[in-house]
Amino acid sequence: MVRHLFATAAAIALAGPAFAQPAPLRPDQQAFRALYKELVETNTSVSSGSCNLAAERMAAWLKAAGYADADIKLFPGPPERPLDGGLVATLPGKDAKAGAILLLSHLDVVEAKRADWERDPFSFIEEGGWFYGRGVSDDKAHGAIFTDTMIRLKQAGKPLRRTLKLALTCGEEGGPFNGAKWLVENHRDWIEAEFALNEGGGGKADATGKPISLAFQAGEKVYQDFTLETRNPGGHSSRPRPDNAIYELAAGLVRLSRTDFPVILSDTTRAYFTEMARIADPETATAIRALLANPADAHAESIVSRDPGWHSTLRTTCVATMLDAGHARNALPQRAQANVNCRMFPGESVEKVRGQIMERLGDPTITVTPRASENPPQAPPPPPLAPHIYGPAVALAAKHFPGIPLIPTMSTGATDGRYLNAAGIATYGMPGRFGMPDGNGVHGLNERISVAGVMKERDYLFDLISVYASK
Repeated sequence: MVRHLFATAAAIALAGPAFAQPAPLRPDQQAFRALYKELVETNTSVSSGSCNLAAERMAAWLKAAGYADADIKLFPGPPERPLDGGLVATLPGKDAKAGAILLLSHLDVVEAKRADWERDPFSFIEEGGWFYGRGVSDDKAHGAIFTDTMIRLKQAGKPLRRTLKLALTCGEEGGPFNGAKWLVENHRDWIEAEFALNEGGGGKADATGKPISLAFQAGEKVYQDFTLETRNPGGHSSRPRPDNAIYELAAGLVRLSRTDFPVILSDTTRAYFTEMARIADPETATAIRALLANPADAHAESIVSRDPGWHSTLRTTCVATMLDAGHARNALPQRAQANVNCRMFPGESVEKVRGQIMERLGDPTITVTPRASENPPQAPPPPPLAPHIYGPAVALAAKHFPGIPLIPTMSTGATDGRYLNAAGIATYGMPGRFGMPDGNGVHGLNERISVAGVMKERDYLFDLISVYASK
């Protein structure tokens, strides 16, 4: 996607760089910075951190703003992971019949090894117009913004029409316990809402920091692993035989790699590609429009799929990620096994995808077994782009980010929104942040976020949440 957008960015009338040197902070921004700093500097990695401590610290900020103990629920993780807890806070609305709004963010972060980083990953460092630290983007920026929004709305003293809820959870980045899933299954009443706001949206900037587009995420793929296995009698390696477990599995994997899964279009991805056709180069724009008119147009699909991100947006994808075979260097293999990782398009089921894999393998001797997963057995359909949800996001984006298009997107990755969507709580990934082409170090080294950018994102999301909660 970024490649096509760069080629046409000059043709779009956009605002200046989002990542300019920040202006002096207002008093309310200074308070937010202090909260954000404390959250980032609380280690919440699965190996050595504590989501409980992060939740307790955010609860202290909420209580200082006037929240009563009854408005805040701190919950621990399970016995085997007692530090993987979280927080649910509630700001009651004045209309009991109006559906609540849930603000969802995960507290946990990906591992960060100090020896590999230029700066301490669990120190909140401001340098050259950037905040550095593990989680400054994924996802403690949202956690801090959402907590700060709850504080500001409480301090304003003006009752909102809708009830506003905040859930800060653990386990999104992996591990044996997921707090969002646990809340859905055990305390649905705590988080019951008409819709939820989450990570997964954002936006794109070019290599200079110039904003290109904003993204409003409605729908995401679901992660599912499958184990592929072949078994043979084996024997002495000096007496090769045609039924070799490694060769049979390898041949099947090659066949799997050569056939894409069929194109699927949802309302979200149709809207996304419609917008992309407006700003893509002429050849790509023509191909997009042809594919929207006829998803079976192979020529158009081949052009659109030149971009790996677009290729994944168009379909379920399955790719081999691990191999394990044989038992001795001087023996024929008795077993060969591969892990195939699939990202299932919203609405697709595990059993359907399993059948599609078997069809492409072309060998009934290769067994295909879904691996146990915490994910829903069927990728939930994307939530609707309802006017009362999408409309305010567009209107306020025009105010805060003039000239920058807001585009509906489907995430090809995964967030905790999959549990809420599967439970019937429509969950949307929020726009407002402009990611650099290198991904800002998310899940990697020296994770960073623009100081000016996160302050603009905070202002945008506060206004958007205020509108949602008032109407």
